[in-house]
Amino acid sequence: MADEIKAAAAESEASAGNFIDEIIKDELERGVNKTVHTRFPPEPNGYLHIGHTKALVIDFGTARRYGGICNLRMDDTNPAKEDVEFVDAIKEDIHWLGFDWEDRFYYGSDYFEKTYELAEHMIENGDAYVCELTPDQFREYRGDLTHPAVSPYRDRPIEESLDLFHRMRAGEFPEGKYTLRAKIDLASGNFNMRDPVLYRIRYIEHHRQGTKWCVFPMYDLAHPIQDALEGITYSLCSLEYEEHRPLYNWVIDRVMPYINSETRPRQIEFARLNITNTVLSKRKLRYLVENGIVDGWDDPRMPTLCGLRRRGYTPESVLDFISRIGVSKANSMVDIGLLEHCVREDLNQKARRRIAVINPIKVIVDNYPEGKTEYFDVANNPNDPDAGTRKVPFTRELWIDADDFAEVPPPKYFRLKPDGEVRLMGSYIIRCGEIVKNDDGSVKEIHVTADIGTGTGNPTDRKIKGTIHWLSADYAAEADAILYDRLFTKDDMNDLPEDKDYIDYLNPESAVKAEKIKIEPSLSDAEPGEKFQFVRVGYFAKDTKNPGTFNRVVTLKDSFPKK
Repeated sequence: MADEIKAAAAESEASAGNFIDEIIKDELERGVNKTVHTRFPPEPNGYLHIGHTKALVIDFGTARRYGGICNLRMDDTNPAKEDVEFVDAIKEDIHWLGFDWEDRFYYGSDYFEKTYELAEHMIENGDAYVCELTPDQFREYRGDLTHPAVSPYRDRPIEESLDLFHRMRAGEFPEGKYTLRAKIDLASGNFNMRDPVLYRIRYIEHHRQGTKWCVFPMYDLAHPIQDALEGITYSLCSLEYEEHRPLYNWVIDRVMPYINSETRPRQIEFARLNITNTVLSKRKLRYLVENGIVDGWDDPRMPTLCGLRRRGYTPESVLDFISRIGVSKANSMVDIGLLEHCVREDLNQKARRRIAVINPIKVIVDNYPEGKTEYFDVANNPNDPDAGTRKVPFTRELWIDADDFAEVPPPKYFRLKPDGEVRLMGSYIIRCGEIVKNDDGSVKEIHVTADIGTGTGNPTDRKIKGTIHWLSADYAAEADAILYDRLFTKDDMNDLPEDKDYIDYLNPESAVKAEKIKIEPSLSDAEPGEKFQFVRVGYFAKDTKNPGTFNRVVTLKDSFPKK
């Protein structure tokens, strides 16, 4: 399986060709860089989702494509929501997709001491100063496009700023009392350059550093320093950081003289992934988890990689999806149907076929002998001759799906109906006879007669349009199934009306439980995570947490109602 994943990753990368590749090829040819060294820097405050996967594949895949290397760096400079649980989950997800960082695993907090030292150099060189504006004053003095920002403390003497910065680290001041700000350009049209904050005071326990630090660097300072220290050549990130690139370069210019490296990192931005009927905000996903709206980060409706994995998505299908959407500079919305299409294609080739009756109704074949059992050979996967066949038992009493019977059928209904004929898949043609009902009017059982001469092949005397699946009532086992669907009903979850919240668009039918479905006996012994096509129903995977439950990965066709 690991080789298959790596092959899929390699195939995905081989088909790559985008503006990032063009930049790298040009710089390698001109000798700007001798190698390709990237990094994937997730913040360990949640689980990776399908949006992160695009960045992950670009970072690791670009390095692999050029024979370079990619670091895995936990961006743990903001300890508020960070935890080792998320660190372990991120590693597992990366390996699941077939990528590895080998011995190049780092934490942003590993560089706290060096970052602080470089910030001291900035103060000494007149490039940073300690400010005591409150957050409200900071916003008030920010200025606008026609008025520069105001910073009353930017001319504070260097020695005084150094002293205050040291005392900030020593814990002498409360949160919010002081910040360290870059001294750049208060009139810049790019507001990120209007003397941005580089350090702030936070009295909070860090998941690795404990209470050693009470001053923490901002991302715009920490990230370029970390890239420079690790010798990163290409800092690939999503498009929202494009406006931060001048600040990234400004920091690089100030710290490179103090770093023993010949490599200057270059930041390149690409469009982030937006998917219909999906929320990719970690904050919003956390809300769903913490308020019990979903069953944890790995709920099969979640766009997290662990959720997709539990639902039954394959790493090959995810990599195929990322390859198909490509890499560009323009933001766009990708139909989630493409992701579903990719897993359908993958499982259609790999998944073994099994029979399951989701909404069972009893059928009795009146002219079939009681106590008799015969077996029909059925292919495990018609797309894979090596998958072989299995024997499915046939008896007098059967289960069919209630959806395959209509007492008052609509026009052009080709399944079982009063006095109508259908073929039981792989076996006999049956004709509907007596319909026995319960006291409440629901159907209790259907009596039919079988044309015993039609056990193999189609009859020569008439054409039967309808074929339905079935199971022997004597041999069938039971399980539960969760019919998962899209979590949100609205296509563009980034464009909500002012009076609506994303919670208002939760799909009430995103997880429909079907209890005591009928399944082939062998499915009871399926391994957790094992995937099947339930013929005529959809693709399912045995749940990794609840062994008696099968999760619907995706329907056989896109049946989600269009809004």
